[in-house]
Amino acid sequence: MDNLVKFVENEFVTKKEFPEFAAGDTITVYYEIKEGSKTRTQFFRGVVIQRRGTNSTETFTIRKMSGTVGVERIFPVNLPALQKIEVNKRGKVRRARIYYFRELTGKKARIKERRM
Repeated sequence: MDNLVKFVENEFVTKKEFPEFAAGDTITVYYEIKEGSKTRTQFFRGVVIQRRGTNSTETFTIRKMSGTVGVERIFPVNLPALQKIEVNKRGKVRRARIYYFRELTGKKARIKERRM
């Protein structure tokens, strides 16, 4: 049974090449929205809160501030509507899942930039 699931994942799930990113990075995700017969590209820019799952079930959560309201969005890595991902800034954090970031506001909500 396990081999069958892996076979289907390898054969039918399209793998897209995206840049490496982790929790704390600021990224822009471009995705396609279908409205009736028309399609348009929309982007979502924010800080990666977490990456979860493996292979075809992998997802990542992005958080941004829209005015004074925090907005989070979960994207599957293998979503067909995903067009591209740009890494805007590499963040230096010491956790894989930065849920504490939700409670921070103002200057406390800044993440130090990781130097390469």
